[in-house]
Amino acid sequence: MTLSPSSVPLVRAPAPSANLLVRQARVLDPREGIDGAHDVLVRDGVIAEIGLPGTIRAPDDAEIVEAAGRLLSPAFTDPHVHLRTPGQEHKEDLETGTRAAAAGGFCQVIGMPNTDPVIDSAPILRSLRETAARDARIPVGFVGSITVGLRGTALTVMAALRRAGALGFSDDGRPIASAGMLRRALQYQRLTGAVLALHEEDFDLSAGGSMHEGQVSARLGIGGIPSISESAIIARDVLVARHEGGAIHLQHLSSSDSVLTVERAKQDGTRVTCEASPHHLCLTDEAVAGYDTSMKMNPPLRTEADRQALIEGLRSGVIDCVATDHAPHARDEKEVPFEQAPMGTTGLETAFSALHTELVLPGVLELGLLIDRMTSGCGIFGLPIPRVAVGEAANLALIDLEACWIVGEHGYESRSANCCFAGRRLQGRVLLTIADGVVAYRERGFAMSVAPGPGRTV
Repeated sequence: MTLSPSSVPLVRAPAPSANLLVRQARVLDPREGIDGAHDVLVRDGVIAEIGLPGTIRAPDDAEIVEAAGRLLSPAFTDPHVHLRTPGQEHKEDLETGTRAAAAGGFCQVIGMPNTDPVIDSAPILRSLRETAARDARIPVGFVGSITVGLRGTALTVMAALRRAGALGFSDDGRPIASAGMLRRALQYQRLTGAVLALHEEDFDLSAGGSMHEGQVSARLGIGGIPSISESAIIARDVLVARHEGGAIHLQHLSSSDSVLTVERAKQDGTRVTCEASPHHLCLTDEAVAGYDTSMKMNPPLRTEADRQALIEGLRSGVIDCVATDHAPHARDEKEVPFEQAPMGTTGLETAFSALHTELVLPGVLELGLLIDRMTSGCGIFGLPIPRVAVGEAANLALIDLEACWIVGEHGYESRSANCCFAGRRLQGRVLLTIADGVVAYRERGFAMSVAPGPGRTV
């Protein structure tokens, strides 16, 4: 028998339900088999009707969104973000982090436990959920830590965390160094029914490194992190998971060897899923040549061969989903020499646009496949996947695929600005996000043409 999380696993601040009619959008939902022009009516936060353009009458109290030439898709989900609450609110908090997520078209995100204090007990998790119920713009859930204080020496009381609402367990930012500790965690995982999300890194192999170990690191004179520091631990962990019959989710894959190891593990029947981040799918270690600390992340940007392997893994389904690993840092923390800067980049506001620009527009990936991979991540933790279907809660993103913008030109919704895509010209911009039936975001220029009231047009 497995335990279930609290009856409401995701929480957000109260907000009025949406009543609006989106007219003449290109509706694309690969799971529902929809790709064409439609009107979509949202009533009291629920998708009430989907019809051909001009076939749905707007109720008197509904806003009208004229969406011809724009894309309406299921809103995105992110199973791996750092919201920095509690204890690091100078970098991000639940309001700014979920506001950034909504601006990127996300309707739900899952926060990691490497906060201060660590989310390693039920009282801390309950307090955090209470804060989210007051401050979060979109539904947010949390995972508890696998070990107390992320120290790797003692397991948390996983059953109590699960009952308090933990969607899963992770020591993200730190690996489970001991195979024996991972084995015991997997035994408890079977009891709780919650997946273990693993940061895969051998600290003995990565120690002293600040970027990928290779030709670029040698040229720049920066200590390197070899790709085997990730792939070796993945190989160990999939073997332990298979032995125990447990479920593991591998975070932010970065190397070709890692993709190959996961592919073989899945073929062997191991219960393993994995994710890739936009920065690893779009950039390589050549981006570090300017010593921009926004390009410093863990795992590091690797070679073009590694990037191509990640793209192929995403296409084939070996990599299950996209996750941003949104990791905000204060400006002064990143404005130091490259080796001294903390690792991490923000990503919620740029994820879709970067992947659309770098992979969809050149024809590397189909748009429908990208939407599939950007909406499936939270399903790994047992949450429903957003769908454009009558009767479903409205979780929708309205996107202008032709809009071009410069990242950071007008600031960020996030509290932090350490974005690896800063200054880049991207194509594709989220105009409107509906999350859990609530209008969570309107793009500023788009919203300026709106006035509430019966029959008014967005």
